[in-house]
Amino acid sequence: MKVRDLMIRDITAVFADQKVEDVIKICSKQFFTGLPVVDEEMKVIGFISESDIISGAVPSYYSMLQSASFIPDTNQFKGNLERIKDKPVSEFMTKPRIVKESDSAIYAADLLIRNGWRMLCVVDDEEKLVGLVTRMQLLWGIIRNKNSER
Repeated sequence: MKVRDLMIRDITAVFADQKVEDVIKICSKQFFTGLPVVDEEMKVIGFISESDIISGAVPSYYSMLQSASFIPDTNQFKGNLERIKDKPVSEFMTKPRIVKESDSAIYAADLLIRNGWRMLCVVDDEEKLVGLVTRMQLLWGIIRNKNSER
């Protein structure tokens, strides 16, 4: 089974100069945990996730503590989030999380599991974004394929 057999083709992406607030709005409406960041040619240049935004809104030692208990109240977090909401996505995005549509589903599953990611960007031979594959989409595609073999 190939990634093209189970990817989501109805895709949403953002540009590097869009605001962090745009990502939050889009992700909350579409129930995504992150989005690909693309250039004008739809080539993937990065990825922005909820974790990237949260990390940007809390002090840098948050990742070492793995807890938000050091934040005295939600007003501090809200203030920090207000401070970064108008900043460009490029300040918080990470390296691209990419698979080709011709890659195997097992390869995609390995990347998702090994890296703790929830989503991969799917690109064509020209490196342009053509879809997304999530953990759940991968599981559903494999189960659906198994059921069709019976």
